[in-house]
Amino acid sequence: MKKKIVNWIKKQVKEAKTKGLALGLSGGIDSSVVSVLAKEAVGKENSLALILNCHSSKEDLEDAKLIVKRFKLNSKTIDLSEIYDALVKVLPKGNRISYANLKSRLRMLVLYYFANKLNYLVCGTQNRSERQVGYFTKFGDAAVDILPIGGLLKKEVKELAKELEIPEHIIEKPPSAGLWPNQTDEKEIGVTYSELDDILKRLEDRKRQTLSKEKVEKVKLMIKRSEHKRREPKICYT
Repeated sequence: MKKKIVNWIKKQVKEAKTKGLALGLSGGIDSSVVSVLAKEAVGKENSLALILNCHSSKEDLEDAKLIVKRFKLNSKTIDLSEIYDALVKVLPKGNRISYANLKSRLRMLVLYYFANKLNYLVCGTQNRSERQVGYFTKFGDAAVDILPIGGLLKKEVKELAKELEIPEHIIEKPPSAGLWPNQTDEKEIGVTYSELDDILKRLEDRKRQTLSKEKVEKVKLMIKRSEHKRREPKICYT
């Protein structure tokens, strides 16, 4: 799995005639895995892991720095908290989701700034489980050029993380986008990743579902409602 993804990344960089890769390193399992694969594919000098603090948790920032140190990554830390606060101040009052997505889209601006500056591709960190149900921010963390682990279910990302020797506590900590205090991905999605992976795999293989009808229908509805996130904008031709 590792060799196949690394070779795929090399091919994408070569075909795009770019020099390397820029990615956001949050301290979670997905971005940790992708950052290590990126370095493996294009080398330390051609990969940049950006730690983009935006009122991020202390634990996540420490884990991101741990990955940088352990795998000797080329990295840069930028604190976007004041910029985010300034944006919130001049915008009309929003809700929790609008504020959370603003963080993701602000990080995207910075990622593409460095990608343009260095002639890099922006390397995304979404996995297949999240992508299929739309658990990502449109024009935020979804605004990328390549998705090396976009074809892997969460359980497969865990297997790969173990192979790459990502620290165990990062592999096992509750996945979180850090959108607000105590936020976790599974709470937002409404099912565990284990359940989500099982439902998605059975849908793909056309096998009988074993989990509750309520959970299966919830996942199906999420897939349907998020279809617009996975497609190019619709165009009205006259």
